[in-house]
Amino acid sequence: MSDRVKYILDENKIPTHWYNIEADLKIKTPAPIDPATGAPMEIAKLESIFSKGAMEQETSHERYIEIPKPVREIMRQWRPSPLYRARRLEKVLDTPARIYYKYEGVSPSGSHKTNSAIAQAFECKREGVKKVTTETGAGQWGSALSQASSIFGLECRVYMVRCSFDQKPYRKAMMELFGATTIASPSMETEVGREVLAKDPDCRGSLGIAISEAVEDALKHGAKYCLGSVLNHVLLHQTVIGQEAIAQMEMAEDYPDIVIGACGGGSNFAGIAFPFIGEMLRGGRKVDILGVEPAACPTLTKGKYAYDFGDVAKTTPLMKMYTLGSSFIPPAVHAGGLRYHGMAPQISNIAKQGIMRARTVQQLDVFRDAVVFARAEGITPAPESSHAISAAMDEARECKKTGKSKSILFNLSGHGHLDMTAYLEYFAGKLKNYEYPEPEIAMALSGLPVL
Repeated sequence: MSDRVKYILDENKIPTHWYNIEADLKIKTPAPIDPATGAPMEIAKLESIFSKGAMEQETSHERYIEIPKPVREIMRQWRPSPLYRARRLEKVLDTPARIYYKYEGVSPSGSHKTNSAIAQAFECKREGVKKVTTETGAGQWGSALSQASSIFGLECRVYMVRCSFDQKPYRKAMMELFGATTIASPSMETEVGREVLAKDPDCRGSLGIAISEAVEDALKHGAKYCLGSVLNHVLLHQTVIGQEAIAQMEMAEDYPDIVIGACGGGSNFAGIAFPFIGEMLRGGRKVDILGVEPAACPTLTKGKYAYDFGDVAKTTPLMKMYTLGSSFIPPAVHAGGLRYHGMAPQISNIAKQGIMRARTVQQLDVFRDAVVFARAEGITPAPESSHAISAAMDEARECKKTGKSKSILFNLSGHGHLDMTAYLEYFAGKLKNYEYPEPEIAMALSGLPVL
């Protein structure tokens, strides 16, 4: 095994196809349900909201789906992304573990979100769409779709969760730099937003509310809606991450014992984990797959596996997923991209089958370990990505206790250059942990639809 620090693939090694995990699952992910009929959702209805190309990918069971050439050409700007061996962090932790991280912060928007934004914007452009709408939590997805819309000449409107809108003003600036319009959600621009604000004028917002506003905007103004996580086609687009990582681990002459990703809606977790799970399901080496979520929004660890709406206004199809209830508004933690009430149906299905495990991390532990990582590796991580960092460091600490050397791989899904307010508040002692808000979640779960 060499002493290299980074593993770089040539541009001609960018994956030519996305990997569709549905092809390898013995128990298929349940189809979305039309709440009006109780029957599986008709694709024609979904195409009134999403692009036709995205819905073809959403419902496919083919193992590999070719990445359109124009999309691959654009991705050459930042793909393949580097894989790093965290040698300095290993020394700081004094661990026998071998720690690797796949760094997605090299994309133009600073996170993995660009992988799907380019693909979705391309399908909209190919379809003749002029305008797209979306939601964003911490702003990574909004930034990514804004840039993708700029490339393809699309008008873009982004509903950004209010607490993140206030916490991260430079994300708003970045979206507007790319030509998008950014609206704090809940807003007075939609019926959904006005209804929420009438009940709670100080509402800090949630991804569920922002999704409702973006969908309403799209339906009323002839636009298409683009989603940054949760749905099959979004997770599909992110599998370039894990496919590259497999090739890079070969370069390192190593293979992970454990693969770790932060979990909000599931896109970055699926990106790193699905290709490894696929190899395992096809008879390859067994890998410990770990999803990490905030203690304030414990969807996989505390949620109920049931059909639920993907948004507050209940405009989406019903999806079988781990959920805290569509009306649940998580505490305003700084990991805005992880504040979603539900988990991607495919990830929920995998978790239900026991193919992966999940755990939570408290906010103060996340920032403590993010600081240690930054000082060792020289990269400032996003709060969302830092959940994976914290879990990886815990695994490495356990290796120190047991004396066992494990190969640990995690997805560093984005940089935190625009999250400095969060770090300043951490250093000033202003951040706090949030306990599992059991009464609020119980109330939200009591409103689950009955099929």
